[in-house]
Amino acid sequence: MKNTLEYKGYWTIVEFSVEDHVLHGRIEGIRDVVNYESDTIEGVEKAFHEAVDDYLQYCEDLGVSPEKPYSGSFNVRVPKDVHRAAALKARLQGISLNQWVANAMRKAL
Repeated sequence: MKNTLEYKGYWTIVEFSVEDHVLHGRIEGIRDVVNYESDTIEGVEKAFHEAVDDYLQYCEDLGVSPEKPYSGSFNVRVPKDVHRAAALKARLQGISLNQWVANAMRKAL
């Protein structure tokens, strides 16, 4: 079952509200809150596309850059012993700690 949509580099998880009887979601991965909803399965993708387009137009009208989801950079807090062990593994493999973590994440996914 797939309940994700992607459009112009933005993505969403489509959810269903039993209480409101609507499909809904928000643009994921950005701090700005951009929601959409639809009464029909056929309309949910269009509603998401319109939300993205409206967000991009709103940012343009304000003269600000729209947020892009997931820049590829984030901070991770781990215990010191895990940090040390990972750094050593990376060094022994001749790669950076960033590359080692990215490889481990790819493998896990």
